[in-house]
Amino acid sequence: MLPLPFSRQPAHLTLLALACLSGHSAFAEEPVQLDSLQVTGEQVSEVEAAREELKRVPGATNVVDMAKVEQGRVAGVADVLAYQPGVYAQSPGNEGVKISVRGSGINRGPGSHASGTHIMLDGLPLTGPGGTPYELLEPLWISRAEVLRGANGFDRGSLALGGAIDYITHTGYTAPKLQLRYEAGSRGYQKRSIASGQVLGDFDYYFALTDSETDGYQNHSSGKGKGLAANFGYRLNENLETRFYLRYRETEHEVPGRLTKAQIEHDPRAAAANNLRIDAYRDQPGSTWIANKTTWQIDDDSTLVAGLAYHHYPMDIVENSSPNGNTYRVRVDYSDVSGTLNYTRRHTLFGLNSTTTLGFRSTTTLPSSKSKENAALPITVGGTDYPAGTLMRAYEHLGSDTVLHIGNELELTPDLWLTSGLALIHTRREVQVTWPATDDKLDESTWDYAPRIGLRYQLNPDVQLFGNISRSVEPPHAWSMIWSSPLRFPANNQPYASRQRAPISMDNQTATTFEVGGRGESALGQWELTYYYSQVRHELLTVEIENNVFAESNASPTVHQGIEAGLNSPLWQGGTAGALSLRQAYTFSDFHYRDDDTFGGNRLPGLPRHYYQAELRYDHPSGFYAGLNTQYASKVAVDYANSYYADAYATFGATLGYASPKDDWQAWLDLRNLTDKRYAATVTPGYNDSGADVARSTPGEGFGVYTGLSWSWL
Repeated sequence: MLPLPFSRQPAHLTLLALACLSGHSAFAEEPVQLDSLQVTGEQVSEVEAAREELKRVPGATNVVDMAKVEQGRVAGVADVLAYQPGVYAQSPGNEGVKISVRGSGINRGPGSHASGTHIMLDGLPLTGPGGTPYELLEPLWISRAEVLRGANGFDRGSLALGGAIDYITHTGYTAPKLQLRYEAGSRGYQKRSIASGQVLGDFDYYFALTDSETDGYQNHSSGKGKGLAANFGYRLNENLETRFYLRYRETEHEVPGRLTKAQIEHDPRAAAANNLRIDAYRDQPGSTWIANKTTWQIDDDSTLVAGLAYHHYPMDIVENSSPNGNTYRVRVDYSDVSGTLNYTRRHTLFGLNSTTTLGFRSTTTLPSSKSKENAALPITVGGTDYPAGTLMRAYEHLGSDTVLHIGNELELTPDLWLTSGLALIHTRREVQVTWPATDDKLDESTWDYAPRIGLRYQLNPDVQLFGNISRSVEPPHAWSMIWSSPLRFPANNQPYASRQRAPISMDNQTATTFEVGGRGESALGQWELTYYYSQVRHELLTVEIENNVFAESNASPTVHQGIEAGLNSPLWQGGTAGALSLRQAYTFSDFHYRDDDTFGGNRLPGLPRHYYQAELRYDHPSGFYAGLNTQYASKVAVDYANSYYADAYATFGATLGYASPKDDWQAWLDLRNLTDKRYAATVTPGYNDSGADVARSTPGEGFGVYTGLSWSWL
């Protein structure tokens, strides 16, 4: 949308009343003119407008204002999603972030393909049948992030258990004419950004360049990246707008590997010996996302939005040993195309105010998407020597995800709304090993459905209550159907010995979720509180079955339930002396099996049961601010047998900065992990470690000092 969404421009209304009442000649002979009445409305920021819009969802949501996030280090999306109830986002010190909402993708580390949450850029899909690569999620390019937890992502066409996260890029309407930003800090961290945005009549643009580098916390964990983002919007007439988007980025990252608990306690900066031996890395030689979104305001009550996106993301990865003990290099060339269409109309239904939305979303992997494995080092198989570069295996993993959804919001009374919806879902997976060629091609498609019904009630102007019952459907990644296969080539003297030779079928993961909660304002401040209970069938769980060999499969029935709470409290308002505030986010997570034959009612490993974040902050009217923050996570099981746990931890940090009241420049100091606490940031589970301390965890970042400066020409 070209104009600032939901902004209200001043209006002047002149009211003229003529009273012609029988028996009252004075009114009949002279017109009565009332004074001119001026009605004005405040201009609403896009962030506040987004918050108001998401209050129409009968479930839990978050809106992240990047203006607040940028008052400190912004290394990646873990910084963006901090202090958000219901959202777990942890980074092992690089751009790969483990994001989980309500247990989505619970046991996936921050690797090549994140799962469990539908990620969008500007309302258009980034997630595809191959998951979500992270290279294009540069946080300095966005103005806000919207999180629709769980099945509340329904109207965005989300299939995932974790719901939808939409990263909204700056436009000429939200960006300064010129902005320069520089960040620097511990362990060689540097980040530079230059951006510009303007409105020129009916045309507006936004353009940004960023580059970053770091030596990393662990040994062999250095990384760097560079890229650009741009969008160009044009208002063809008062009812028709279009916008073109471009994102391009390159990254290079060393991969240090996972450590044992003892290593994290005594030498957290160490790298896994095997990763050092093979010089493990993950490079993204150039990921491109090109899109268009066009909005047609058909009339005062009807809107049609059409979108089209192309995504190309090749990858070059050396980080694993194959089952035959040799090191391989995986080169992937992914491409997919997505189309969206959403029609919204306000109307009456049964004499009641109503809004109906009809939406379509489809993402299809292009046939050019192929993968191959080559020997990264000279190998010996069955007594036969092969040079580095020998082709070990080639395969393709194609697919499509298509969602047709219809939703309705019905105003039963002025304070009570009924929300209902139904999604029809078609998924297809086409997977095969193409060298050495086999006849074991998997080509299957599945139809599924996801109904939804919810209520929201405005108890009073300050309190809203809501509840819903919804279903979500999440298909497996196409690549996991090969990598999880127990069907192997024989142990012979060929380079492909013991590699997976044929794909296996997996069911779609489904979940039925009950959710109830509320949000509002009180004497304590802005609050939100939600409880959810999900019965999950065929949950897609991943386990490390051999050293650096992972398998994904459908689990027996599981339960995901939890409490999500947030509170932003103004503790003290001192006028010219400043203000003191406290923001808190708490997430309780109970994820467990329902009478599994092997593990009974064990907890699902990979995430903490309790996760708490808080920041106490002082703001002075001059622009000076200072804050203290903390983060606590309870212990985490590292295997499905719950035989071993990563320890609980608490970290503390501090910020100090100045933001000009004119918003033209700011400077800050960000201190992380003040006590240099040694802890496991992420866990990649095993099956049954029998109480042994196995290398399952990536260490969290130690004490760090970061500073930054930004200047804007408004």
